[in-house]
Amino acid sequence: MTAVDWRTYFAERENKNLEELYDFLRIPSVSALPENASDVRNAAEWVAARMKTAGIPEVEVLETGGHPLVYGKWHVDDSKPTALIYAHYDVQPPDPIELWETPPFEPAVRDGRIYARGSGDDKAGLYITLLAVEAFAKTHGKPPINLVFFYEGEEEVGSPSISPYLTAHAAKFASDVVISADGMMWGEDQYSLVLSSKGMAGGQIDIITADSDAHSGIYGGGVANAARATAAIAASFHDANGKVAIEGFYDKVRPITEQEAAEIEAVPFDEKAFLGTIGVTEPAGEADYSTLERLWLRPTLDINGIWSGFQGDGSKTVTPAQGHIKITCRLVPDQDPNEINDLIRKHVEAHLPVGARAEFELKTGTANPFSISPDNPFMVAAAETLREVGGKDPVFVRTGGTIPIAEVFKNHLGAEMVFFAFSIETCNAHAPNEWFRIEDFQNGTVATVKYLERLAQ
Repeated sequence: MTAVDWRTYFAERENKNLEELYDFLRIPSVSALPENASDVRNAAEWVAARMKTAGIPEVEVLETGGHPLVYGKWHVDDSKPTALIYAHYDVQPPDPIELWETPPFEPAVRDGRIYARGSGDDKAGLYITLLAVEAFAKTHGKPPINLVFFYEGEEEVGSPSISPYLTAHAAKFASDVVISADGMMWGEDQYSLVLSSKGMAGGQIDIITADSDAHSGIYGGGVANAARATAAIAASFHDANGKVAIEGFYDKVRPITEQEAAEIEAVPFDEKAFLGTIGVTEPAGEADYSTLERLWLRPTLDINGIWSGFQGDGSKTVTPAQGHIKITCRLVPDQDPNEINDLIRKHVEAHLPVGARAEFELKTGTANPFSISPDNPFMVAAAETLREVGGKDPVFVRTGGTIPIAEVFKNHLGAEMVFFAFSIETCNAHAPNEWFRIEDFQNGTVATVKYLERLAQ
């Protein structure tokens, strides 16, 4: 296959490819809403049919106990590596509808961007992988390496059926690397590769001081006040320098290496603009670390919500009996979510005021941290490809978010995940007016073809 073959193929099909993507985007495959279950299945069937059209010889819609998993396989040569291509066809709910400039499931093109729910996350990414494989099929008869396809319909609800399914069927998905078409590029003119994401722990803590709220004129000052106790517990989680004050929280945290610091320094980061997107003027957090170091390489404990007592208009003179705290911990490599939850439980119990007790609803089996070395050969090949397509070196980034599926694949298949996706971080994923650039749609197909070719070498 020569370069002109698949480039000409893409050019000849450009309008048809976009129209097909628009058809895909019109399917309201919202996995979180029961009323859209049939739409999610329709999207799975659409993907399966398009895989067959692309030339993939083995295609199945698999039942997982949740939304369907669309599977494919194309084995070409025992001597070549096997890559599992991952993406998801489900989308977030479109609410609030009134904030969309055009209907969320009727694609609209404005200023070179495709506006629709699922455009950036992750239907364009999924479709790009199919077009790359189809280009190989039409111009060369087969892809240059062995491929397994794993297109799920539960990513937006945490993939609850995926880990159990992989446990039972790991051999079916055996591969040397996982290529994720779900992910983000750093900027419109700056390709990037993800080196790590954070794990997650936490949940809800209930502070209880009595069986019911009490009259503050009769009991106030004579019994423990749950609002005060809850505020005291929440305040105990951090010291004055923003460091998490839970004993043992940092025991397994690795120091930031010189290489990691240099990689972060190389990222074009406008701190003022980043903070300004949510109306913040000054960064905050753990002292002695830069904003990106805190976001990417240091663990966190965030209070997501706190409430107690009377919340209505006017006044109600009560001494509250209960208070509640919701927390999320974002964890870095080597930290175990279950161990962190145990430390949180011990900390709260040790800091309870007299007259208060705690009940815990801390999540178990939550996501572990993920990391991959930039020297991993599949990452090296990805960087070389993005350099060729983008005209300059990609930057290595991390994310403070959590990507559970990466660790699931690593645990079940022993395969690392390379995020090779072309949405832009600012594409309004999960928000109104989500978009994906047509330019990135075109470049993404070219880059995916070149990456698979490079892996064959």
